[in-house]
Amino acid sequence: MSDSSVTPIKKRAKRAPKPPWLRVKAPNSREYDSTRKLMRTHKLNTVCEEAACPNIGECWAQGHATVMILGSVCTRACAFCNVATGRPDQLDPHEPEERARAAEALGLSHMVITSVDRDDLADGGAQQFVRSIECMRETSPETTIEVLTPDFRNKEGALESVVAAKPDVFNHNLETVPRLYTEIRPGARYYHSLRLLDRAKQLDPSLFTKSGIMVGLGEERREVLQVMDDLRTAQVDFITIGQYLQPTQRHHEVMRFVTPDEFKEYERLAYAKGFLMVSATPLTRSSYLAGDDFAKLSANRHAKLAAKADKEA
Repeated sequence: MSDSSVTPIKKRAKRAPKPPWLRVKAPNSREYDSTRKLMRTHKLNTVCEEAACPNIGECWAQGHATVMILGSVCTRACAFCNVATGRPDQLDPHEPEERARAAEALGLSHMVITSVDRDDLADGGAQQFVRSIECMRETSPETTIEVLTPDFRNKEGALESVVAAKPDVFNHNLETVPRLYTEIRPGARYYHSLRLLDRAKQLDPSLFTKSGIMVGLGEERREVLQVMDDLRTAQVDFITIGQYLQPTQRHHEVMRFVTPDEFKEYERLAYAKGFLMVSATPLTRSSYLAGDDFAKLSANRHAKLAAKADKEA
């Protein structure tokens, strides 16, 4: 006799296969292996691995990487992110020096420094960002530095200290549209993140600011365009838009795969709204080709300043 009180286990729906434009080759180059060995030698945590980035083969083959500070365990649990959540690692006081030595060994021309969220720390980890920037300036003064920071929510003075350390690019991702925050990014607040970007530009108008979002999470086109308008109101210079890919069955499902033509339209509209640099492709990630993008931004700014000087002369 069967027990009708037992609820049958509901099988998970199979994930839809990736379309052709999202398929990438498995990393297998000699240059990739060399970069990987350096990562292990210097005990580096990288967002490339922790977030299961699809571009890891291409970037590591070129000797590019986005390094993580403040450990590898996050205090938040966003529905899109594959970084481990739980009790955070003990803060390593030697981490900034180690990251700087690794960047020197890799010969990076542009380094992206990011981190997990550290709500357990009084400053949210801001001073570790500051020390990382300072150590990089000492060991590799020619290397440009981009920081991709958490939101430092309720951490007084945290943003100010990072901006005062003079990174070349200040990046903080909005990740998605406001309507989806409680589902996708429950530990954060959309308008707080927007104000963070606005405040960074106010503190240092010469600082390049940057933000990014994922699509395919259930957002609507008009909502993406509103995010663009919000970022331009905050004077953000550079936007990245990429396809969300579900890391595991435990994470938020992909609601749809956005086509390359739609990404091209987002790119066109973003430039029309005044962004200095736009990266909008299915495989775009916040730090993907960041060095190339920074070089282009710098060249554009220098050209405009030179043109202005000639006009005034």
